[in-house]
Amino acid sequence: MTDSTAKIFIDTHRTIADISPLLFGGFVEHMGRCVYEGIYDPASPLADANGLRTDVMEALREQKYSVMRYPGGNFLSGYNWLDGVGPKADRPRRRELAWQSIETNQFGTNEFIDFCKAINTKPMLAVNMGTGTIESAGNLVEYCNAPTGSYWADLRASHGYRDPHAVEYWCVGNEMDGPWQIGHLEAEAYGLKALEAAKMMKWQDPSIKTVLCGSSNDRMPTYPEWDRVALEIAWEKVDYHSIHYYAQNQEDDTASYLALPIDLENYVDTVAATLRYAKAKRRSKHDVYLSWDEWQVWYKDRSGRGNWTEAPHLSEEIYNLEDALLVAQWLNVFLRKSDVLKVACVAQVVNIISWLHTRKDGLLKQVSFYSFQLMSNMAKGKALDLLVQSPRHATQRYGDVPHLDVSASYDEASGSQALFVVNRSQTETVHTELVWQGGAPQRVQETWQLAGNDPKAANSWEQPNLLTAKKIANPSVQDGKIALSLPPLSFTAISLA
Repeated sequence: MTDSTAKIFIDTHRTIADISPLLFGGFVEHMGRCVYEGIYDPASPLADANGLRTDVMEALREQKYSVMRYPGGNFLSGYNWLDGVGPKADRPRRRELAWQSIETNQFGTNEFIDFCKAINTKPMLAVNMGTGTIESAGNLVEYCNAPTGSYWADLRASHGYRDPHAVEYWCVGNEMDGPWQIGHLEAEAYGLKALEAAKMMKWQDPSIKTVLCGSSNDRMPTYPEWDRVALEIAWEKVDYHSIHYYAQNQEDDTASYLALPIDLENYVDTVAATLRYAKAKRRSKHDVYLSWDEWQVWYKDRSGRGNWTEAPHLSEEIYNLEDALLVAQWLNVFLRKSDVLKVACVAQVVNIISWLHTRKDGLLKQVSFYSFQLMSNMAKGKALDLLVQSPRHATQRYGDVPHLDVSASYDEASGSQALFVVNRSQTETVHTELVWQGGAPQRVQETWQLAGNDPKAANSWEQPNLLTAKKIANPSVQDGKIALSLPPLSFTAISLA
């Protein structure tokens, strides 16, 4: 192990944009054990009267999710929302084709709304653009958002929900660029269908915000042409454009893996440029922003076939320290791109590619849980544009990269600040000086650190607290400066006032 030095220059007048609270969102899909045995598990001794897992809900509250996307995902493109409403005894059991599972439909739209209320998050619903029609999309908006006095709203009332759900955010399909998708469409065909669906949906409720399907990832052969075509067609009726990305380290190259934010930022920049192009070509005054509504590490367990069983164990990824450090940097990217990125939903919130795993009698928090929790609780106000002077190290994929990856926030109303620093070097402790050029804080409120020596270390049922975020001694503010010692493979979050 060796030591090196760095400087981070901070000025609260040098801002990027407001940090949208919706950047700290989650995703619930009817896949594997996310819903059944995850959120909803009436057989568990930890379930409440509605069958919701109390330990899962408490952990989700700790993470302060701001928005929750549902019901898919690939599941969405074969889903009839009517299967999941009304008396549970009357709901059909279906062969679910996306994940080759049996769907009992015991958890549906109304149960999801109740779940969102229980964890104090906004619902984001999605309409089926695969086997679904534009009519069924409009009907679901009426069912959820219209006052009683018409057929679908009265049906909702008959199901025990007289007051409208007032769902504001709506995804118009899921990954329709992917040949794996049920009802896959080419870009032009999807753009035209999405335009007409969004039009009907907004006629039902003009206050809603709609999300257009973008490229499933930046490796798709149709990227970014798909985005351009769909945006040019549907631009005036959509408010957000989705991007998805799942990170991988199949080469077992920790140094390159921890530099992946370079690709993540390039992805955002390319699609943001496509947004600007589409707006200019249409001579539009309307703005469309990005919704990164699926993001996560996913490569160790890619199982996706349920063998026609209920709640099969699919894609139950185990996360280690290097994954948690990548998640912290991914969230740093969200703040640095907050001028165009306004919604983000991590996939998923329990069991499936998730930081939470359940057993009938317990809950395991994986290490990445703490990266998200620190950021979602502390990042408020505006994102700051920082100057970072950092030593560098070599990577096979990206050449030389800085040891430090940094973001910061400033809440003018309260005067509070927060700084988030990942030292992705595997060998060097970085002695770092924080230098305020404007708006220096008076004191440090809290300092948290997640760190370890082994990038492959992970929490387990046997060692559930091997890696957690720990409070460390607060450094002092001296003449607008703070000195920090950042160990290798660490994430440090500082709250200041």
